[in-house]
This record gives sequence, structure tokens and C-alpha cells, in this order.
Amino acid sequence: MSEEEKKETKNVEETLEEKAEDEEKKEETEVVAEAAETPTTPTAPTAETEVQVPVTEELLLPQDTLLSAGIHIGTRMRTKDMDAFIYRVRPDGLFVLDVKKTDERIRIAAKFLARFEPSKVAAVAARLYGREPVKKFCEVTKATPLAGRFIPGMLSNPLYPGRIEPGVVIVSDPKADVQAVKEAAAIGVPVVALCSTDNEFSGVDLVIPTNNKGRRALAVVYWLLTRQMLREKGEIPSDGNIAPTIDDFEVKLTKEE
Repeated sequence: MSEEEKKETKNVEETLEEKAEDEEKKEETEVVAEAAETPTTPTAPTAETEVQVPVTEELLLPQDTLLSAGIHIGTRMRTKDMDAFIYRVRPDGLFVLDVKKTDERIRIAAKFLARFEPSKVAAVAARLYGREPVKKFCEVTKATPLAGRFIPGMLSNPLYPGRIEPGVVIVSDPKADVQAVKEAAAIGVPVVALCSTDNEFSGVDLVIPTNNKGRRALAVVYWLLTRQMLREKGEIPSDGNIAPTIDDFEVKLTKEE
């Protein structure tokens, strides 16, 4: 190749390089300009975006109050039925319930129970810690208490003198109150049950996920259910309270007990 051809080739290469650099600079300038036009801080939400953002409803009680009562504390056992209500498992092996779902189910249960005549609502608690909450719940709502030992045939045996005919049954623990659950299912009466992480849903129609073994937890849940039922019935305002306190719903133990 002659010297002139070499020079000409070099000039062509330099021209191509310059064009490539110009294209790169042009692209860089466009990117910078586009970035300058795009705001770097979030803009104020419009009415349309505000509508799309879901509004979280407040809990029936402050979360700290619910947690301090231990309504979220389950057991070291979990059933497949309760999977949907379990939030996490603690390092010590205890399964933890989702308090938001507990709150949600208390509202649903209260709305459902409010449809029945008070005397047609039967509340059952065989275990000691559930007896006082059930009695207080029934005292305030005028429901029928079945606290203590559940006599077989109380719902299903027409010859039993103390037989009752409820429209709905609430049980404090489907395990401890299994006889009531079986008899209610046999006569076609719906069952609302307070269920912990180790409970199954056999015979249960509506679940309230909660610690159903703790003294304070049971008092809180029955107090909330009582207040929410009266709200649903219109007996107190939608933001109103009831005269009895949570302490009034909690069983008081003696040294012997």
C-alpha cells in the first residue's frame, strides 16, 4: 500500500471515530436532559392515587394491649387448618397468630351473632379460664351460659330435662368443648369457635384465631366480642364502650385454685 493510500485510510478511520464520539455525546446529552425533566422527589398524590391506596382500619383495641394480653400466643403445635392464621414461629418453638386476623374475625363473628335472639346464643366453656369470660359475656349480651362441665345430651337429647335449643353455639376451645361441638353439628346448629394453633375445624363453622388457654387473652377476646355485638345490634354507638371492664371478664383465682 502506498503512502497516500495509508494516509487516506487513516483519515477515514479518524473520521469514523469522531462520528462515533459525537453519537455517544449526543446520547449522553439526551439522557441527562431526560433525567433533568424527571422529578427526583415524589410528587404529591392526586385524588386518583389516593383512592387506589388501601386504607387500613384501626384495630378494636390498640395492638400493644392485644399483645400484652397474649392473644397472639399459640402453642408449639400447628394444624393445617390454622395455617392461614399463623404469622410466624418464635425461636422457642411457639407459633404466633396474626392479631389483625383475630380482630377481623371478631368483627365477623359479632356481626353474625347479632342476628340471633340473645337467648338463642349459647356460650360454652369447660375450662376454668373460660368460665368467667363466658358468664360475663352472657350477662351483658343476655346470651345463655354453659360454663363448666357440659352434660351430654344437653343439646341433642329431647328427653333431657335441662335441654336447650340454641340458634348458635360459641365454644371457647373445640378440644375442651368437643361434646358441645359434636351435638351442635348433629342438630345443625352453627358453631363459632375460639381456636389456637393446635385446633382443627371439624364441626366448626366460624373460627376466631386466638390464644384460647390464657386467662387474660380469653378475657380480652370475650370483652371485645361483647362490645362489638352490642355495637352491631345498635345498643351502643359504633364507637361506644360497655360498662364492664376487661378485668371484670377475667377469672379471679384463689390460692387453692
